[in-house]
Amino acid sequence: MKLLQLLLLLLLRRRVNKEQTNLNRPPDIGFQMEKTKNNNLTGSGRLATMMMMEDEEEMTRSAISTLQSREEEIEKKKMQVREKVEFQLTRAEEETRRLSQIWEELEVLGDPLRKEVAVVRKKIDMASKDLKPLGQNCQKKEREYKEALEAFNEKNREKAQLVSTLMEAFAE
Repeated sequence: MKLLQLLLLLLLRRRVNKEQTNLNRPPDIGFQMEKTKNNNLTGSGRLATMMMMEDEEEMTRSAISTLQSREEEIEKKKMQVREKVEFQLTRAEEETRRLSQIWEELEVLGDPLRKEVAVVRKKIDMASKDLKPLGQNCQKKEREYKEALEAFNEKNREKAQLVSTLMEAFAE
């Protein structure tokens, strides 16, 4: 709209300047004499200037209408872009809301899992604490068993020797 106003002001100034230059011209005596001699020439000169003015006005009108149509197109494009941006913004806001809801749901689901994991870890830790002394006790018992087994085997060998010596003594 501002562009249109500036164009109109520019065209009006041109017209005013042309009229002022025509008024400020020193009168040309030869031109005036010719003017009085030939009124037909003067009339055709006026007609030519009027046609030029009409052409200028027509050009001005066409320029103005062209500018107006361009401005309307620009406004339409602005509105389209604005609508697209608003649509994308609303879509982004909706997506943000959806993501926040999903995040909250995940946190709600994650909390019980965390609690369950914590309970299981505690049980594992308690079992490990209980198993450590049992493992040491088991190792101790295994050592005692091995020692007892060795002692048993040794006593079995002694018994076997004694039985064989006894059998020899009966046999004599």
